[in-house]
Amino acid sequence: MKRQISRRSILKATGIGASAAVGTGAGATALATPAGAAGAPLVHPGLLHTRADLDRMAAKVKAGARPYTAGFAELTANRHAQSGWRANPQAVVYRGSGTPQNYGILYNDIHVAYQNALRFHVSGEEAYAGTAVAILNAWSGKLTRLEGSADRFLAAGLYGYQFANAAELVRDHGDFDLGRARRLMLDVFHPLSDDFLSRHNNAVLTNYWPNWDLTAIACVLATGIFCDERAVVERAVEYFKHGDGMGSVRHAIPVVHADGLGEWVEAGRDQGHALLGVGLMGTVCEMAWNQGVDLYGYDDSRFLKGAQYVAKWSLGGDVPYTANTRRKGAIGGWSGVETAAGVAGVDPGMTRPIWAMIANHYTRRRGLPASYVTRAAAKAAPEGGGGDYGPDSGGFDQLGFGTLAFTRDRVEVADGGPSPSPGRSSGGSRGAGGVRPASASPAAGEDLAATGSGDAAGWAAAAGIGAVAGGLLLLRRRDRGRRESAE
Repeated sequence: MKRQISRRSILKATGIGASAAVGTGAGATALATPAGAAGAPLVHPGLLHTRADLDRMAAKVKAGARPYTAGFAELTANRHAQSGWRANPQAVVYRGSGTPQNYGILYNDIHVAYQNALRFHVSGEEAYAGTAVAILNAWSGKLTRLEGSADRFLAAGLYGYQFANAAELVRDHGDFDLGRARRLMLDVFHPLSDDFLSRHNNAVLTNYWPNWDLTAIACVLATGIFCDERAVVERAVEYFKHGDGMGSVRHAIPVVHADGLGEWVEAGRDQGHALLGVGLMGTVCEMAWNQGVDLYGYDDSRFLKGAQYVAKWSLGGDVPYTANTRRKGAIGGWSGVETAAGVAGVDPGMTRPIWAMIANHYTRRRGLPASYVTRAAAKAAPEGGGGDYGPDSGGFDQLGFGTLAFTRDRVEVADGGPSPSPGRSSGGSRGAGGVRPASASPAAGEDLAATGSGDAAGWAAAAGIGAVAGGLLLLRRRDRGRRESAE
């Protein structure tokens, strides 16, 4: 007989508690126990969602709180979030030209597993947990290799971090084969991602734009956390900070302008890839944060500056761009150069479900202004997930549902400063350009976007969505089919 367990029992952390409360009351922020402390075990659940996060979602939806109810409506309306989906595992997954591509089977199944697992944690209904477990067990029992062109590295990175996140949500389920899932991460997904960070497919370091590195960093970090391999976690963190490739933070955001915006190098390529990169870097920062490592605040919150830049640009604003010439080619083979002379054009209607996570961290956890990011989050809310942004792979690059998963109450900020970071490994977390606290009011004539004081209006707009969520769902579904972009 299969063992049935309650939602509360599946949320029980392995080793130590998922989070330690800092402060009390509705304004308190939950910070993960610093994983970097000597001898401290890694936190579970502790990838994109902690136990406190899952409890918050369930409690808010049960109470009918907005915008959580709108976010949950997005989840339950998605065809991937329905129980009873049957997995179609493959022994070999191919991605890239010249191969019998079948990677769509993998990413669809992973998103079904993730969405069902998330739905279980919110609703407590066992059928959704069972569906997630069955899918993940089926793949861990059959998948042996990822093959194809260079795109196999994208498959390893994207679907590796996503598989780990889905599996993390059911790791304590009595029917889930945790050992086999760990082996799949360590033997199939992680080796390709780690190799890419080391050798870049035998190409010169600048041949691949930042999102290639970032998929690999996300997979390596997720593998380390899920498999309790501290050295693997440290490898990902070190690469984020100091890696030679274009995905490390100072290469992805090479210039910080006088206005505090950090130039996202891939904005010279196209909008879709820039959004993908911001979403991936945010994913890395969130997973690290939940293990007590503050990459969000690293290098004077450099990621915030880059996210603000991409948000302003994607909303149709003017941003500067420094001409970037990069070498391309294979080591010992062909070579060439490519110059991005200016920022690419944008479609203000294009979106990815990336902004709620970033905006909530900086404005709610940290009490910092981030009004371009906040505006982008409000415009995109309620965020959906895989299957809501088109049928092709670009619509499945993020797990999504940030309105449900990452909305949080504003932290109480002591003495006008930001809330504490989760650990001592941040390398600095003073905010973007030393800006004042989000509660400050602008002087007459000041640009609201520059001061960040427009955050309240943006979040008020997002919070009001719940009242009309049902009527908007159909319109949003029709819209999203036109908003995808591939890697």
